[in-house]
Amino acid sequence: MHGLGPWEGTLPDGDQWDQDLLRDGDRRNVVDRYRYWNHDAIVADLDARRHDFHVAIENWQHDFNIGSVVRTANAFMAREVHIVGNRRWNRRGAMVTDRYQHVRHHPTVGEFVEWAHSEGLTVIGIDNLPGSVPLETYELPRNCVLVFGQESVGLTDAVREAADATLAIAQYGSTRSINAGAAAAIAMHSWVRHHGDVEAGHDG
Repeated sequence: MHGLGPWEGTLPDGDQWDQDLLRDGDRRNVVDRYRYWNHDAIVADLDARRHDFHVAIENWQHDFNIGSVVRTANAFMAREVHIVGNRRWNRRGAMVTDRYQHVRHHPTVGEFVEWAHSEGLTVIGIDNLPGSVPLETYELPRNCVLVFGQESVGLTDAVREAADATLAIAQYGSTRSINAGAAAAIAMHSWVRHHGDVEAGHDG
């Protein structure tokens, strides 16, 4: 069984501790620094340290990749995840990380782009399209939102037209595209390589 059993020894002091978890054990999928912490304390700590990039994914056909994108966004500490299109999405792949990750909904591409510009964010589409710039050579801005399309169909024309830049991930095999969840992980990690505190990401 994953996690830790009941706390042993003198109980710690502080508002971050969850008394039920201290008594019964903590079996959640959280890093060790958050063991026995209550939910609100974890979110507050994450909020104080979140990165300056956002992630958005179009959801016109209830894409099953959204859950894995949310989970990866949590791992790389994106400021927010944005669902563009249908509000409902399959949370199974998120592995409960959506409880700790801010997720915002935008009914249309136009509303999403308007919000992004109002926040001073550069809109970066990620799709292997003719004319796309290689992600590997592009200097990602610190304040940006990385946008991903539906599996198999990619970004809609509306996003392509609104994006400040569209980037392609290098591929060398026979497949036309990679899984949207995998593409999102690669792009987020590229942002971290440019702007993240790498040492802090290995503290566990």
